[in-house]
Amino acid sequence: MYDSRAAWETAKVHVGLIGTGYAAKLRAEALVRDQRTTLVAIASGTAPCAITSDQSETTASFATKYQTEALTSWEKLVEREDIDLVVISTINRHHGAIARAALSQGKHVVVEYPLSIDVTEAEELIALAKSKNKLLHVEHIELLGGLHQALKQNLAEVGHIFYVRYSTINPQHPAPRKWTYNHQLFGFPLIAALSRLHRLTNLFGKVFSVNCHQRYWETEQNYYQTCLCISQLCFENGLLAQVIYGKGETLWQPERKFEVHGQKGGLIFDGDTGVLIQSGKTTSIEVGSRRGLFAKDTSMVLDHIFHGTPLYVTPEESLYALKVADALQRAAHTGLTILITDSAA
Repeated sequence: MYDSRAAWETAKVHVGLIGTGYAAKLRAEALVRDQRTTLVAIASGTAPCAITSDQSETTASFATKYQTEALTSWEKLVEREDIDLVVISTINRHHGAIARAALSQGKHVVVEYPLSIDVTEAEELIALAKSKNKLLHVEHIELLGGLHQALKQNLAEVGHIFYVRYSTINPQHPAPRKWTYNHQLFGFPLIAALSRLHRLTNLFGKVFSVNCHQRYWETEQNYYQTCLCISQLCFENGLLAQVIYGKGETLWQPERKFEVHGQKGGLIFDGDTGVLIQSGKTTSIEVGSRRGLFAKDTSMVLDHIFHGTPLYVTPEESLYALKVADALQRAAHTGLTILITDSAA
């Protein structure tokens, strides 16, 4: 299916991993356990000129733990001829540049969402992967998790759906001074947290129009202590959805809730519990674990490379959610309702 350094039936996939955070740790564990892969090298996603001594030590320690080689820059990693697949698990702002460099060097690419924080760049990357006949997989493990599977299995029970509310609020006291609280590195909240929108577009289809309001509380330049983003999406099928995303110091009550309201009943998922509410009765819904999803995603990618097994998500599906997120960003900046046309999304 793909041109490659070796015949996949007899050779291992040689992998380079970029990043040393939580997602990178889970990727490394999955790659080390799978006998079809060799983890060749690890590198930080930070530009070489900006790498601190602490970051160098973290990369070296990470490499030692997973018995691989630590490189001083991601640029050196993507240039390695002994690497077939590059896995990008680092700062959102750098995803697009690293993916472009890796694809240009003839590597397959797996990247945690978002593919890029810029829609045009994401489109270009998908076209580049096709021109190079290389795999470009954007991770969307929310589709594999217990909540999404429970939703899909029970949507028919509530009949015609007219309203959905999806809220994730994460108070943090104090807010960490990390890239996830940096405007430039994290990006617009609903682009960075693209899984919230992608879950909806996967379940309910195309979006007609969007509105959005966002607020930041910040006491220093570049970093904020709180963000709150409240959005409305009107789908082409008439469904109205509300997506709320917030984190930080001036939020006080955590919430992870997904509500679906239809003519025959409602689905309410609060944390890891779910119920189906219908006239006169309430039925508990089993929600599967969120554990092991990065490993499942990694295994499915390898199944695809070795055997051509279809993946659970396409880059184009991720791109559509990104275009909706970009429209929400424009709505937040202008205060206007943004229509989602075929050319825009």
